[in-house]
Amino acid sequence: MTASRADATAPSADSADAGFARDMAVHHQQAVEMSFIVRDRTDDEEVRRLAYDIINTQANQRGMLLGRLDAWGLPKSSQDEPMAWMGHAVDYEPHDGSLMEGMATDAELDKLRKAEGRDAETLYLRLMTDHHRGGVDMARGAADLAEDPVVARLAEGMVRGQQSEMKLMADMLADRGAAPRG
Repeated sequence: MTASRADATAPSADSADAGFARDMAVHHQQAVEMSFIVRDRTDDEEVRRLAYDIINTQANQRGMLLGRLDAWGLPKSSQDEPMAWMGHAVDYEPHDGSLMEGMATDAELDKLRKAEGRDAETLYLRLMTDHHRGGVDMARGAADLAEDPVVARLAEGMVRGQQSEMKLMADMLADRGAAPRG
């Protein structure tokens, strides 16, 4: 779609709407990746069911976010710092493949790929809890700053859904004699 055919009400490329769509699409992609990894590293049905739900929910939401960018005629990537659209300094330094708050590092992903059974489950639940915390912070920012009502509603739904999953994951960790990190 050319810019002349883009939606006349499209936000600018540096808007909160576009920044959130880009950043959360990246954030969600890693959650989907981690969920596929754990699905293959455990036989526990409860963890596999959670992973399946995260795969489907976050892949779907990622598609919606990328679809909004496409409808607006905006690029799917940016040279801006992650979460710059939030309008305030973000106290997070990207490192080892972790681009934004809550994202796992490459070393953590490698550890998850090598873990099996209960070790894989516990690591996944801890990593995904951290991931959701970062996602909730970002989604709250978008819910407050987005001008597109579709993006604002999607962000609000992400906050509710991920908070609910964090409670579930805390219970699942407790069942395994563990707790979320930090």
